[in-house]
Amino acid sequence: MTRIDAKFAQLKVEGKKAFVAYVMAGDPDYDRSLELVKGLPGAGVDIIELGLPFTDPMADGPTIQLAGQRALEGGMTLDRTLQLAREFREGDDSTPIVMMGYYNPIYNRGVDRFLADAKEAGIDGLIVVDLPPEEDEELCIPAQAAGLNFIRLATPTTDDKRLPKVLQNTSGFVYYVSITGITGAAVPQASDVAPEVARIKAATDLPVIIGFGIRTPEVSREMASVADGAVVGSAIVSAMAEGKPVGEVLDFVKGLADGAHSA
Repeated sequence: MTRIDAKFAQLKVEGKKAFVAYVMAGDPDYDRSLELVKGLPGAGVDIIELGLPFTDPMADGPTIQLAGQRALEGGMTLDRTLQLAREFREGDDSTPIVMMGYYNPIYNRGVDRFLADAKEAGIDGLIVVDLPPEEDEELCIPAQAAGLNFIRLATPTTDDKRLPKVLQNTSGFVYYVSITGITGAAVPQASDVAPEVARIKAATDLPVIIGFGIRTPEVSREMASVADGAVVGSAIVSAMAEGKPVGEVLDFVKGLADGAHSA
């Protein structure tokens, strides 16, 4: 059982929905990024998504693209992202960390070496948005063999024919992209999302978490109410980009987490 599996089991016992927060490793710099990540569990975050900066983030909107650019310009690398996870783990051995990014840096490092390093650093799961199920032998299956969850995205365009393929080797949870488009785009509507979540849940026992477009505690609560939890990324990254103190950003995160937990 991974930390992700254990967290969902704990939340089920408590009768709570999950709140997942995405942050870009190294944005706006290493130290403030680490301070933010260390503060997330205290702000009510159940699972941390740690963005791995990449030069060509095709699935991300301008907010996260710019965050990755700032991180790269500040000298952030895969090694330093793993080091950030290690430093977080020195004070927290229970909060799950999902590394989210693109395959190129992993391929460049070598899959076996990357998986060993990620496991040692305390990473629990991977979201690699540019590896489709047809490429599962490349990373997904080796990751699961190494004890890491491989989390897949389902979208409004994932039809009934495609869904079984998407779910086939997925573990940890399913990340449902609530809107058609990039991160940080339009606000999702619970009435649109609920039937899609029900369709996915009919095909898997895994928790389904909703992301994309969630920016307020109210929407966080609405999305969590029709699924097993909510993910917020761009709104948190935006708050950091505005230069707000980390404590103020964590207060904002706590409001979003409280929204999901009240569902």
